[in-house]
Amino acid sequence: MSEMKEMILESAAKIFEKYSTKEVVNDAEKCQWAAELWENLEAYGMLGVGVPEELGGSGGDLDDALSILQMAGKYSAPIPLAETFIANWLLSDLGESIIEGIVTIPGQNSSEPFQLQKSGQGWIINGKAKYVPWARNAEKLLVPGESIDGTVLLVLPLEKAEIKPGKNMGGEARDEVIFDQVYIEECKTVSVDYSALTKKLYYAGALTRSVLMAGAIERVLDVTINHTNERSQFGRPIHRFQAIQHHLAALAGETAGAGIAAKYAVDAFGTNPFSKELAYAKIRINEAAGKVNTIAHQVLAAIGFTYEHTLHHSTRRLWSWREEFGTESDWEQVITEELLKLEKNELWSVITGVVNHAKKVGIQ
Repeated sequence: MSEMKEMILESAAKIFEKYSTKEVVNDAEKCQWAAELWENLEAYGMLGVGVPEELGGSGGDLDDALSILQMAGKYSAPIPLAETFIANWLLSDLGESIIEGIVTIPGQNSSEPFQLQKSGQGWIINGKAKYVPWARNAEKLLVPGESIDGTVLLVLPLEKAEIKPGKNMGGEARDEVIFDQVYIEECKTVSVDYSALTKKLYYAGALTRSVLMAGAIERVLDVTINHTNERSQFGRPIHRFQAIQHHLAALAGETAGAGIAAKYAVDAFGTNPFSKELAYAKIRINEAAGKVNTIAHQVLAAIGFTYEHTLHHSTRRLWSWREEFGTESDWEQVITEELLKLEKNELWSVITGVVNHAKKVGIQ
């Protein structure tokens, strides 16, 4: 780890520890915005990490940004950090400056392109986006749009939108945004290819959910270990019992596997945003999430199911995030389609390529 990355993560950890507490996460599920958390991340330049300074970012690389995001997953941070990163990546790849303020994007396949009609100096906007993270708190929405000039990437202010609140299983805001003949005087538009844009959104979404889940799985391991150290039965801590040790070993193995898969995905995405390695990572981490949740709730038993305990902050988000931007079946289909395109004798090179890349990123 570089000295710069170590400094970034140290600062991020202090912010999340102070401003993404149990109380803040619980309050967010009751529709209270985590303003102090967002404002401190913004003040320290965390929202623009991974984007060049000349485009309004804070510098650093993709790995730096996603390391912050993994920590956000560990602390169940109730903010659209993943969505902000994706929006900024899309704009910076097009040579555009990043968006100031709270920005979000629709969930996967949740909307058709918004329709734009020129009217005087502005636009009349029509469209609907479902499952939009934190739309109720966001200031701007980044979506694909269609005008007479073709497909554009559209940045819409949300003050005139109709917003219908919703939630995922983790209690995170997932809202519906509706523009019905709404006149907007000024909105940013950038010409794009629609199919390439939607594909990049899907892959970037899978990457961010994989990283968030890796962080949440790490927290589940920490919570479970702490519980087994503190909880006693028959005069000794329960981690001394062989059955519990087997559970902890399995949990630690899944946590390590998820962390490695996330690292693998980040490295692959930096080289090719449509890499099949992202599919491998999302499948592996999705599977780990299911196993980790089962093990943790078995070990903690009844107390782990109570709202007062913090375990549910991570486990409910893991159940939600594994469904977002592709389930195991969705990504298995992507891999299958890729493998069917291979020429004779190419499968071996694919398998050895995965092994060699794993060694390159430090996976033994």
